[in-house]
Amino acid sequence: MTKPIVYHIPVCPFSQRLEILLALRGQMDAVEFRVVDITKPRDPELLAKTRGTTALPVLETADGQILKESLVILRYLDEVMEGDSLRRDDPYEHAVESMLIAREGPFTMTGYIYVMNQDPAQRDTHRDKLLGLYKDINGFLMEHNPDGTFLFDDFGLAEAVFTPMFKRFWFLDYYEGFALPEGPEFDRVRRWHAACMAHPATEQVTEEEIVKLYYDYALGAGNGALVAGRTVSSFAFEPEWQSRPWPPRDKYAGTASDRDLGLVA
Repeated sequence: MTKPIVYHIPVCPFSQRLEILLALRGQMDAVEFRVVDITKPRDPELLAKTRGTTALPVLETADGQILKESLVILRYLDEVMEGDSLRRDDPYEHAVESMLIAREGPFTMTGYIYVMNQDPAQRDTHRDKLLGLYKDINGFLMEHNPDGTFLFDDFGLAEAVFTPMFKRFWFLDYYEGFALPEGPEFDRVRRWHAACMAHPATEQVTEEEIVKLYYDYALGAGNGALVAGRTVSSFAFEPEWQSRPWPPRDKYAGTASDRDLGLVA
């Protein structure tokens, strides 16, 4: 039987959601992943499938239908795969996890705008906005499961949605020195965050990989775009990220060269 195909960027957090789901369900072979190089123009065949859109991941079902948007794909796979679904069966509990998932969009956008900021005078503004969202999530978790670790009794759909973002925000730790403050306003979300990061189903990426590949994001250039004065994107497949040196932490001092970043021989 033909498998569904996911066209993706390996390090993409939206794709990692699907990998986490498959790992939790013990069905990593249920989907075929095909890598897309975002530093190059999209394949016309793929563009024809997506009707011209370039956002990834994209899922092609076994009968050739196309699904877009990672949350849509995540919920679809959760429903069609054999075995117990990741989403909560109880309608009220599913509504609660959906309310938490609804907070992910602003959370992710704020973190990405923060890392791409190029104005040192705006650092505190971006930090405070992200902390405000963490505080809001802390309050939500306190309302629904104050003494627990996850939203409910175990790693679930909301955790699969948020954990890839927590992993990507390693770039904020590295390039902005971001950390959650101590205190009750953040204790519950810190516990949740730590448990999500440590879960064995979420080990598809490492901090080193994120910091190296997302260096250009820290310089304000996303989605494979080139930084001024450079000829190779930090998202390039070659040389492999493992062979490159760690980038400089000071993102406000200007870009390191392609050679210093290990992007050219």
